[in-house]
Amino acid sequence: MPNTDARQSSPSAQRNREAILAVLKNVLPEAGAVLEIACGSGEHAVFFASHFPALPWQPSDPDPASRASCAAWTAELGLSNVLPPIAIDAAAAEWGPVERIEFKAILCINMIHIAPWEAALGLFAGAGRILPSNGVLFLYGPFMRGGVHTAPSNKMFDQSLRAQDPSWGVRDLDDVAEAAAREKLLIAEVLDMPSNNFSVVLRKK
Repeated sequence: MPNTDARQSSPSAQRNREAILAVLKNVLPEAGAVLEIACGSGEHAVFFASHFPALPWQPSDPDPASRASCAAWTAELGLSNVLPPIAIDAAAAEWGPVERIEFKAILCINMIHIAPWEAALGLFAGAGRILPSNGVLFLYGPFMRGGVHTAPSNKMFDQSLRAQDPSWGVRDLDDVAEAAAREKLLIAEVLDMPSNNFSVVLRKK
């Protein structure tokens, strides 16, 4: 059994999970597997999976400590629909055996601004390969719109991210839409969320 001492805690996950859940209730399918890319601490995975007990939930993260945390949270809560977390590098050209599974939805929360743009491109490519027609790719986080930050705090956040790593940064939704469309993923809905974030729902055409 996973060591509960491996559990990590993300304050942002605690803050935003209820707001995201409200969106997911209108977005996720009634049946079918869900893949979460960059699950982090796993707190989102176990929280959402507990509200969708009929959906098998596959968390993934390239970081071993994050996967251990997710497994520990799953074990503590005894959730039978959360599968053991696996290692996926979103930027990789292939995601391995997981590509043989048809997922009806893919979630990626607070990743593409804290990763190189290649990770976002890999995410769209992977979703394009895996998702069926009308399958959902759900993104959450801060975004620019039309090349403009939506709040002064987002501009400051963007500057701090780029100071840590020049390949990071708040992405523009126009760039997201263009890159995703190349993988047959079209933005269906953009929803304002707390703390100047957005939920972005894309569907495979």
